[in-house]
Amino acid sequence: MEEKYLKHKYDPIIPSKNEWPVVKLARERKEFVKKVSDLAEDRILDLADQNPDILKEELETTLYREKLRIKQNSWVVDPDDEGSFWGEVKASLLQINTSTDLSKEKRLQGYKSILNRITSRYAEEIASNFKHTHYKFTRSVVTFGFSRLLNAARVKGFKSIFSNQYTLQDKIQITGETDQLRDLATKGTVVMVPTHFSNLDSILIGWTISVLGLPPFIYGAGLNLFNISIFAYFMDSLGAYKVDRRKKNLLYLETLKTYSKEAIKFGCHSLFFPGGTRSRSGMIESRLKLGLLSTAIEAQRANFQEQKNDISGKVFIVPVTINYHFVLEAPSLIRDYLSITGQERYYKENDEFSNSYKISKFLFKFFTKGSDISVSIGKAMDVLGNYVDENGDSLDKKGRKINTRDYFVSDGEVTVDHQREEEYTNMLGRRIVEEFHKINRVFSSHLVAFTAFEMIKASNNKLDLFDLIRLPEEDITIPYEEFKVNCQRVMDQVYELKSQGLINVAPHLQQDMDAIISHGLDNVGMYHAKRPLIRDSEGDIVTEDMSLLYFYHNRLTGYGLEKLF
Repeated sequence: MEEKYLKHKYDPIIPSKNEWPVVKLARERKEFVKKVSDLAEDRILDLADQNPDILKEELETTLYREKLRIKQNSWVVDPDDEGSFWGEVKASLLQINTSTDLSKEKRLQGYKSILNRITSRYAEEIASNFKHTHYKFTRSVVTFGFSRLLNAARVKGFKSIFSNQYTLQDKIQITGETDQLRDLATKGTVVMVPTHFSNLDSILIGWTISVLGLPPFIYGAGLNLFNISIFAYFMDSLGAYKVDRRKKNLLYLETLKTYSKEAIKFGCHSLFFPGGTRSRSGMIESRLKLGLLSTAIEAQRANFQEQKNDISGKVFIVPVTINYHFVLEAPSLIRDYLSITGQERYYKENDEFSNSYKISKFLFKFFTKGSDISVSIGKAMDVLGNYVDENGDSLDKKGRKINTRDYFVSDGEVTVDHQREEEYTNMLGRRIVEEFHKINRVFSSHLVAFTAFEMIKASNNKLDLFDLIRLPEEDITIPYEEFKVNCQRVMDQVYELKSQGLINVAPHLQQDMDAIISHGLDNVGMYHAKRPLIRDSEGDIVTEDMSLLYFYHNRLTGYGLEKLF
């Protein structure tokens, strides 16, 4: 895959009409929220088959889970009236359930009234608070603030804060299909789907969108970010809609999916992390959360139903990978991952991004350390996972043009077929995972962490993962020359994969192996109190934290490199 490297700032894309869809959506926010609430209500009633007993069960399940959430896992960002609202829902349910003279139809009407109150609340909570004036200001603040931090770090001294000697593009490299992304953003609706490793991802992608001169995107941002005042301001201003991962009930999930679908259908460029939460293992996501992903397919089908068959009605999926040398939250993420026993479990958000002071301190140290970041833009696809050309036309595996509309046609008409669309969503999820791996950019830190962990595993081949993680760090030493040989073997295979278009590499991997290893050791987990890898006084390779080493090693899993050991 030929790598394009962004070296300049694009001019912003000027909307073809008076305003971008996201601006129009913000102006019509009240009407849009009501529409989402009503459509979500209709969808839930259809799922309940208009049966009052099924609807009652869903309402009671929602009430139980929400009361439990308030008691066990409340957040600062939660509304003050949470307790009173759900208390009123409980009272209303109790009144209907204890009334002996209500007909089936009257009970259904009563439950519908409660359902409407809940979906209205959820829709209002989810909805973006985008303001165009705030967006421009925030975009300039992010660029100015990050750039000044960079200059202070690189040049040193107070005066350097006001210097323009360095730009963010010196530090954050945007690579890949940037021209195609910009072109398609003027033709149809773009849904950007990035990997997710850190709470920094949302702001980083927002900055990337700004640098590329793209129109504003709406974001599916985790509600936990709004606990942090500096993030809350940026997320609100950049157009984020809120995704509360604590809420697993049907009513919330259907309202969230309806919001996403209607926004995409409205023509708003959208962004959400298909992995759902940050990768707790450090691996590139291999299994995606398909709920929001399915809304892109539903929006595309709805556009075809409304006779939007030209390019303006087309939805484009653009995979993006974000590459760091280190992730601030890695210690808590890997601890959580290692606690999982193979099934979903309840957990509290508990990481190093707990307040504005800590995130500000981290940002300054991050820039001072001088570590690189890259954002890799993948080839755009249609909602079936077919690549599209520069005109937005879908192509089959042989490069022939195909019509996406045909996938939604039955008996000559575009029809709703939930089972068919579920299969399409699974197909799209698999294709995004494939693209994530292809556009993943190998850093020196990934290389040294992968090699070291695999060498330790090979020399303790009778131990399972958890026994391996518990090995005393002071007993682990890897001779440098042996380490260097194995790093070269991994590197050679990485370049073989690159020649097949299955992975990409950062420019700093073009140095000699000693320089690559030195660069990797300097950068891997650089911010952590206990480093995943260092050289000891004898020059050999040792670790201060096996679980962190495992986390950073995992970035290169999924490529079959383990067979080298």
